[in-house]
Amino acid sequence: MRKAVVTGSTKGIGFALARELLRRGHSVLVSGRTQAAVDDAVERLRPEASGKATVHGRAVDVTDAEQVEALWSAAVEALGGVDLWINNAGVAHTTRPIIETTPDDVRAMVTTNMLGTVYGAQVAVRGMLAQGGGQVFNVLGGGSDGSVRPGMGVYSATKRGLDSFTRALVKEVADTGVRVGQVRPGILITEGWLREAAAAPDQVDRQRRILNILCDHVDDVAPYLVERMLAGTRNGDAIAWLTTGRLTRKFLIPRRRDILGRYGL
Repeated sequence: MRKAVVTGSTKGIGFALARELLRRGHSVLVSGRTQAAVDDAVERLRPEASGKATVHGRAVDVTDAEQVEALWSAAVEALGGVDLWINNAGVAHTTRPIIETTPDDVRAMVTTNMLGTVYGAQVAVRGMLAQGGGQVFNVLGGGSDGSVRPGMGVYSATKRGLDSFTRALVKEVADTGVRVGQVRPGILITEGWLREAAAAPDQVDRQRRILNILCDHVDDVAPYLVERMLAGTRNGDAIAWLTTGRLTRKFLIPRRRDILGRYGL
C-alpha cells in the first residue's frame, strides 16, 4: 500500500487522482487552501477508500515554505510515512493577453505554480532521502512542452519553467532511492477550466470544434495517470495523456458528441 500526498486535491484533477489512489487501496493526504474545502474533500473521498486505505486532509498554502514543511510532517504522522508525493496545486488564468493579465493573477500563477511546486519538491525529496526512497511527480500543463497559445502567456511560462526544474531535479536525484517524474494530463474540463470558459464565452464558441476534439473529462483521464504513476519504476518518468498516438486518433476519429454540452456550454 502506498502512502501519498496530493497537493491541490480538493477539486479537479488533484481530487480525481486522490480518489483513484484510494480506490486502489492506497492511503492519501489531500490538501487545499481552506480547511472547509479540505474537510469537504475528505468527506467525499472517504467512501471511495478500498481495503485498509485511509484519507486525511490538511489546509496549506503551498506558496509558504514553512506550511509545506508542516504538510510533510502531518502526512508522516497521519500515514506513517510518505512514498508518493504529487505536486498538483496550480492556478490558471488563460483568457487574457499578457499585457491585460492583472498583477494579482500574475502573482497567483507564478507563486502557486512555480514556488508551490519547487517547495513541494524540496520538502518531499529531502524527506524521502532521509527515509531511504520515494517517488515525486510534478504535474505540468499547457505550454510545458514549449508550445505557445494566445491568452496563456504567463501560465505557459510557469509550466515551461517547471519542465526545466523537473528535468534538473531528475538529474540531481540520480543514483539515490528517490525517483522524480512529470505528468502532462492534457486539456481537462475542471472547475478552473469552466471558470475560464465562463469569462470568455466568445472564445469558447470560436474554438468549440477543436475543444470538442482535444478536451477530456477528468474522470476519464485520472485512472490512466494513476496507473502509470504507480507502475513507474525509473527516475525521469514522463507521463502524458495526449500522446502522439492519442492525438492522431482524436483527429482521425473526432468525437461526434458535444463534450462541452454536459457543462451547459
